[in-house]
Amino acid sequence: MTYAMITGATGVLGRAFAVELAKRGYNLIITGRSAQKLELLQAELKESGCGEVKTFACELTDSEQRNDMFSAFSGLKIGMLVNVAGADIQKPFGEYSQDKLTFQTRVNFEAAVSCCAFAIENRAQTLRIINVSSVSGVFPMPYFAIYSATKGALTSFSKAIAAEYRGKGVYVTAVLPGSIYTRADVIQYINLLGAWAKFAAKQPQFVVKKSLAASERGKSCVVIGGANRLALLAARLVPERLRLRFIARKWSATRKDAF
Repeated sequence: MTYAMITGATGVLGRAFAVELAKRGYNLIITGRSAQKLELLQAELKESGCGEVKTFACELTDSEQRNDMFSAFSGLKIGMLVNVAGADIQKPFGEYSQDKLTFQTRVNFEAAVSCCAFAIENRAQTLRIINVSSVSGVFPMPYFAIYSATKGALTSFSKAIAAEYRGKGVYVTAVLPGSIYTRADVIQYINLLGAWAKFAAKQPQFVVKKSLAASERGKSCVVIGGANRLALLAARLVPERLRLRFIARKWSATRKDAF
């Protein structure tokens, strides 16, 4: 018996991955910070007639809690890992506390890398890893500096281990979406960014299906949505000094911190 493991499963995008993979007949391991939310999602997935659903409430930024989770699932065969958990905090760097800096860097990068190591150690004959990164990690982003840096690191890491494990039954895909209609504050944020942001933003189900399709094709990196691909192409033609100035002016006008 093999399992698909999903981090951040109780969030909007994580739940969409869980529902889609349940429809495809996967046995699931779902993790998130809230035991209550995990139990509700577990019950919902079981009612849909999917396979086995295991849960573990875990604060992924805590290495001891991660190790407890890994011990609980040690010996299970992991056929897919979807790293969704992350923190999209946006604000000036000077407004961060030390605790918030540690939290965001650990959940966006350290936790994802740690879960990859666990999945590879306990992999089934074939293992597919999907790391949800972001188009925001392609370039440095003032006022989104920690998020863009950690997502850039996750993309780089994903491409590197995809090359390391080529031909060894492990397929790693970095998924780079733009804005996704998830939490209420995120939807409000998309609306504040204007017409292009609303045009480029995608529904969670769209991101899930495109991510799984890219993984099945063995792609090491995929940008989700034609508008986001076009925006990245255009941005590459702009000198970095001007690009940074534009981003700083645009992103300094908003704040986002739901964590």
